[in-house]
Amino acid sequence: MFRPSHESLLLQNAEVDRLELPRIQDDDELEALKASGALQPIIQGETLRFDPRLDPSRRYCRPWTRDFVQDIAQSYYHRFHEQIQVNSAVRTVKVQKKLRRHNRNAAPSEGDTASSHLAGLTVDLQRRGMTREQIQWMEHYLFYMKSLGLVEPEEERGQWVFHIMVSARYADWRQTQDVIPVERPEPATVTADSRAE
Repeated sequence: MFRPSHESLLLQNAEVDRLELPRIQDDDELEALKASGALQPIIQGETLRFDPRLDPSRRYCRPWTRDFVQDIAQSYYHRFHEQIQVNSAVRTVKVQKKLRRHNRNAAPSEGDTASSHLAGLTVDLQRRGMTREQIQWMEHYLFYMKSLGLVEPEEERGQWVFHIMVSARYADWRQTQDVIPVERPEPATVTADSRAE
């Protein structure tokens, strides 16, 4: 449904440029962004796991991307009682160049089609091993988010992942939604005894 394309890469980079985010060059820049809070850790738990090959130092992303991952993982778990797996999150230019040597489908590390992983906006969620029903559920979820301009997804065939760039607009949209159901207490019943207190 979401075929990788030149146009998609341009859209992903347009969001990076709109936000004036840096393409993270190396581990020093990566650690500085973590220390400032500009990059947040993705939290593993009941609804979400990591590919064990993903370096712990790169299990980070922008705050709104982290929120998106947590929200989709919770919705997926509620539907299927299975975890979503994060295969990739933030990358540095140095890592992307190394990846390009082994994966001909990997995006460049610079230019107007550079990988949006370099700005911390993007995650790859494991697609391999999902049932047809699970894949369709993911596609419908992402189609809705894309129609709102909140994500730019691609379904990569070489790595069999959902590559999802999350717009910073997701943070504002999320504030208007009951994405995560909240238990609301019943209105208190006023009694003669309570009024006297």
